[in-house]
Amino acid sequence: MKRVLLIILSHLLLFFIVFAYQAQAEEEWKIDRFKDLTFARVSGEVTHGDSLNFFISKNDDCSKVYNNFTFYTYEKPGDIKQLVDKNIPIKLNGAELTANVMSVSPFLMGYRVSFSLGTFPIRDYIYFLKEFYDEFQKYEIEIVDGIDFKAANYFDVRVNNWKLDKLVPSVLEAHRQCKQMNDANL
Repeated sequence: MKRVLLIILSHLLLFFIVFAYQAQAEEEWKIDRFKDLTFARVSGEVTHGDSLNFFISKNDDCSKVYNNFTFYTYEKPGDIKQLVDKNIPIKLNGAELTANVMSVSPFLMGYRVSFSLGTFPIRDYIYFLKEFYDEFQKYEIEIVDGIDFKAANYFDVRVNNWKLDKLVPSVLEAHRQCKQMNDANL
């Protein structure tokens, strides 16, 4: 009897652990303001501290979105800061692109590297990304090797993905807050 009870309890414990993990993996967006910017941010699924960011500036009349992402790396090469202003090869859902390294800053036991994907007209871009995400059912960025660039020298985890199911309402809310901020200063 004790053995059956122990098996049942261990199965229940396993069920609750799996259930708790699934609940934690839910897509969480943060929408906030910082000075003249509003932003929508979602955390990565592989490395939670990596973020995909959509910044909107009132200085652009809230009409453009600046898209960037961050990768955390535990690697500590002496030349990591030379990556700033370099275009690094990436794959976005398998498509080969480059991302510009905006900054490298010490973070925890390693570095946080911030990459820019560019600035785009807000509505066109987010609806394009929504269709792109719906088609592939993922938004995955992989940092890959390139000419004179070995990704493993700088990044211990070279791939992350983000859920974008709530992309449109999240960025539109950041846009609404930007417009409010802009209207308040008129």
